[in-house]
Amino acid sequence: MPKLPKWLLGGLPIACALGFQIFLNSQAIAVQLVGRAVLPASTFAPGPTSAQLISGSPNGIAVPFINKQPVQGFSAVLPGSKPGTFLVMADNGFGSKGNSPDFLLRFYAVQPDFTTGQVFPVNLKTGERLSSFTSESFFQLNDKAGKINFPIVAEREIYPGSITAANPKGIVVAPAIKSGRLLTGGDLDLESFRRASDNTYWFGDEFGPFLVHVDANGRVIDAPIPLPNFLGLGDKSLVQSPDNPNLKGTANLPSSRGFEGMALNTSGTKLYAMLEGALVPDQERDRLLINQFDLATKQYTGKTFLYRLESPNYLIGDLTAIDENEFLVIERDSKQGDPNNPAFTDPASFKRIYKININKLDSHGFVQKELLVDLLNIPDPNGIGGNGTTKNRFTFPFVTIENILPIDNQTLLVINDNNYPFSVGRTPGQADNTEFILIKLDKPLALANYNAASVAEYSNAAILGLVALGMLIVLKRKRSKETGFL
Repeated sequence: MPKLPKWLLGGLPIACALGFQIFLNSQAIAVQLVGRAVLPASTFAPGPTSAQLISGSPNGIAVPFINKQPVQGFSAVLPGSKPGTFLVMADNGFGSKGNSPDFLLRFYAVQPDFTTGQVFPVNLKTGERLSSFTSESFFQLNDKAGKINFPIVAEREIYPGSITAANPKGIVVAPAIKSGRLLTGGDLDLESFRRASDNTYWFGDEFGPFLVHVDANGRVIDAPIPLPNFLGLGDKSLVQSPDNPNLKGTANLPSSRGFEGMALNTSGTKLYAMLEGALVPDQERDRLLINQFDLATKQYTGKTFLYRLESPNYLIGDLTAIDENEFLVIERDSKQGDPNNPAFTDPASFKRIYKININKLDSHGFVQKELLVDLLNIPDPNGIGGNGTTKNRFTFPFVTIENILPIDNQTLLVINDNNYPFSVGRTPGQADNTEFILIKLDKPLALANYNAASVAEYSNAAILGLVALGMLIVLKRKRSKETGFL
């Protein structure tokens, strides 16, 4: 645990300083919720009209969203430009290729404030807070160089699937998408991303599945890279989903089961791209594949690691590196809803974080797993979790939990994908907010040294906020659980 700088301690009230000392001396404490901040579901950024191919009013939310894009559906997280800020990547939009051609592929810069429980937009380059989400707060993907080797939405006159009996002429593609060759959820389903040492970005896609490489300005710089069928399961040479634009014949990977998780090793030389589901021909339905990719050659190495799910019905949500060989995995069921809330008749039952080591295999060749966190049973003795806490236990009962990042060697940042405007894991009939939570582990991770400087800076700021918050809770008693927000 890093020490708080003396200049910070000097500015603390005596009670808070004492609380900080107690915090430092709590190394033996069990897994615990130590922070929560919430981004409201209906948060938007400038952009072309979106959600035009969604019918009805899901969870009472009117569509389309005129001249704006939802800042939601986060499927991956990276450190931002300033300690305490983060880059959060939106996925394909509204859940499918068919309803998302007007959803722009972006990632946003944010700062969760764990003292107030709010999440603020920040400048992508400087990390300074902004009053609202603007073009300064997001990174937009495009194909201005024409590297994508299949038709994209920007090349069309009308959105695919928009011709209906009620609208026989269809919906015209937004001029900004066409002129900027902006990429949308009708082109790719991005679920993971990593920043390389040359300041380019690599994205893991589910439609292909593909690896997508873009420069520091969001321009695609290589043709999307397909995944070879290294295990020879079935008769296809590539792994392809039904949404693959180059598919010929039958798909050998179910829809929405592509690169959900993708880690970058701590030396920055290799990606580890993990499929969300098993291949169709695979008789072992609980087997997921992790494929090693070399950044220097821009080719797969052919090394494949095996991960066994706790149930064939489960899926993974993210894969994040701890060091060269150890990784964190989110494994989950497909249910949603707090099991403590009787209004949910079939609530979430399995949401967990595991640690794996690709150099430690069991007798069947699968990576060994160590359970770190049960996300449906997180101790919350200080009542930080608001409406997510019942009897001092916080639950994270969302259908998709797809973001995990070590903050320091004993603290994890976890964020849900709220599938706006559809998912209702927290309150029945109410679209989920995006919740940023901090979880303190009961034993430290062996984080690589390369991350120590940024981790220490963030930890000092985070701890200060958490201490202040903790003392406020002690002095003012617990906040009302009806509000739901920290």
